[in-house]
Amino acid sequence: MVWDELDCIVKDKPPTSFIKDYFLGFWDYETPKVMVVKNKKLGVIYRGVQFLVITYFIWYVFISQKAYQDSETRPESSVYTKMKGTALQGDHILDMVEYVRPSEGGDVISTILRREVTHNQRQGTCAEHFTVPSANCSKDADCTSREVNFDGNGQRTGRCVPYYNQTFKTCEIQTWCPIEDYPALAEAINFTVYIKNAIHFPKFKVLRGNIKPNKRNGQKYLNKCHYNEKEHPYCPIFRLGYIAEQAREKFSELCRTGGVIGVFINWKCDLDLDPSECTPTYSFRRLDLRKNLPSSGYNFRFAKYYSKDGEEFRTLIKAFGIRLDVIVHGHAGRFSIIPTIINTVTAMTSVGICSIICDWIMLTFIDKNDIYSDRKFDDLIQITNSSSSFDYLNSVVLGQKPKHAPRGPPGPSLGNPGLK
Repeated sequence: MVWDELDCIVKDKPPTSFIKDYFLGFWDYETPKVMVVKNKKLGVIYRGVQFLVITYFIWYVFISQKAYQDSETRPESSVYTKMKGTALQGDHILDMVEYVRPSEGGDVISTILRREVTHNQRQGTCAEHFTVPSANCSKDADCTSREVNFDGNGQRTGRCVPYYNQTFKTCEIQTWCPIEDYPALAEAINFTVYIKNAIHFPKFKVLRGNIKPNKRNGQKYLNKCHYNEKEHPYCPIFRLGYIAEQAREKFSELCRTGGVIGVFINWKCDLDLDPSECTPTYSFRRLDLRKNLPSSGYNFRFAKYYSKDGEEFRTLIKAFGIRLDVIVHGHAGRFSIIPTIINTVTAMTSVGICSIICDWIMLTFIDKNDIYSDRKFDDLIQITNSSSSFDYLNSVVLGQKPKHAPRGPPGPSLGNPGLK
């Protein structure tokens, strides 16, 4: 056998420890061996995998993800909001001063769509609201004196009293009286909200805004436009009804319970193109959880205090409305030679995966894989410093007839029985 002949050539190696062998083996040099395999199936697989890898890098990495660009994903942003409109609630007209909270707009603004008003409240005792758990009673024994219910409106006195003009009774409490009542709804579907946004990419020193500069008739345009993705993409004025519709919410339901809606402003700018191509897109989504919850929607309370005949009174208002949270995302990219080189080299080296996959298929599934394995892997061991010994070793490994035997100490004759 060939390897038996090689054992006669290689000098005896003194025994060493495992750690020493591992350390010395670490410094061995490995180089790929080029081997042409005449197998059409394997060739089709090889070219197919190459095509997939190259297509992935060209279409997805470079064209879709723009890997040739340097990017910035944390821009600086400012948001200013303002709401306009009037609404009629009963015989009372509401304007922006009464239904907008806070009055100075930021990235969060809320509008009151419905009010529950309780007039002329003063400190005293009155019947607890019938919706409070365990508030309904039939006798004084049902009401524990000085007990405070977490869901209630005050401290119980221990008496069971009629609920205002109703026939049933509830526990009496010490609080601001009377407690809230429930007037009619107030619709505000045509209210408009003005959202002004400026975004700055400090890495590229680019500043953009969602309002298109127009020195001639810019103010007139803003006075009459409403946002539309196709017709008015630069108009930052949105109807509340449009926002609810885009968020797939019923406006009537929002008036009843309130809700929180996110206004997402997305900037995706390719700075290799004209700056006018850097425009924002808007999307809307309900943010608060509302399904299967005991208390859903958005509401808050506030009071108006006044004095009458030396006694303090207040008007308590429970407001239900829409809260708009403006959330800005930004991404900008511009050509840079460094990411281009890095991703190009990555693409070229990734083509080597094709050879690894095909080698595994060749050595595992294809017939005569043992022959392929013998041809694929060779170990060349230096036996002497003479060129004749290396020529002989190379001839034996490659299965060729050696020109002459190596010079060395007398020993058994070496031949190549496989080559006759």
